[in-house]
Amino acid sequence: MKKRELGNSGLFVSEIGLGCMSLPTDKNAAKNIVDAAIDQGISYFDTADLYDRGKNEEVVGYSLKGVRDQVILATKVGNKWNSDGSSWSWDSSKIYIKNQVKESLMRLQTDYIDLYQLHGGTMDDNLNEAIDAFEELKKEGLIRAYGISSIRPNVIKHFLENSHASSVMMQYSMLDRRPEEWFETISSYGASVVTRGSLAKGLLTDEAITRASASEGYGTYSKAELLEMLQQLQSDSIDLHSVATAFVLKNPQISSILAGASSVDQLNETIRAYKRTVSDERLLEVSHLLKQDVYNEHRD
Repeated sequence: MKKRELGNSGLFVSEIGLGCMSLPTDKNAAKNIVDAAIDQGISYFDTADLYDRGKNEEVVGYSLKGVRDQVILATKVGNKWNSDGSSWSWDSSKIYIKNQVKESLMRLQTDYIDLYQLHGGTMDDNLNEAIDAFEELKKEGLIRAYGISSIRPNVIKHFLENSHASSVMMQYSMLDRRPEEWFETISSYGASVVTRGSLAKGLLTDEAITRASASEGYGTYSKAELLEMLQQLQSDSIDLHSVATAFVLKNPQISSILAGASSVDQLNETIRAYKRTVSDERLLEVSHLLKQDVYNEHRD
């Protein structure tokens, strides 16, 4: 599997990364999927302290214990579970981030995190305080790089302008092209994009019509628009999963697609789609059928 640099960090990640949120909570079942991912060339694993109230970090740490030095391990911070575990609140303060990283390190069974990401944020937050925390953690050797997971352009811009961030995680797919407007800006700050949701909740797979029929639409696509577009794509006998993957990776500003998997079979389907060649001509044809939306909120 090909690798791309994460911004200007010097860290190279596989073009397909494993988004670990969907992993089973059973450690051995999770390890089977992680082992299969490694066998397929995946070297980038992303989790968060929020997922399963920290248990996701635990299963990821358990699964990677024997190969820690061979992978890029990413996690996120900023969401704090309340005492009874029924909900969470936002905390991007320096003291919280610097305390929480110790908890994540313990759950992940490692003494460093390759990529530590702010898991959200608004312009009402003291983002510079969070940036200071990340910079201090880098100097202390507890993290190697940091970034932000956000779809708010004004937050992303402020974070990049005031930091040495290496990455921005954004929802991006054929059905949600809003981030494209910001790719060049992100790249100009020495960062790159990591994508999530690139299969649009399964709408860009072999189950496209079934899922679209059961939906109320997606993004700015009404249900009728969505069905019409997907039916047109499938009538051209394209492998929608492969096209969706290639469409994202055609952008040089993108370092990796984070793909979730709750089973080895699901993982293998992702790898099969990644390996199938899709021509530039086909991608251009498809792009003409898609909306080119932009973010209407959270702008300067």
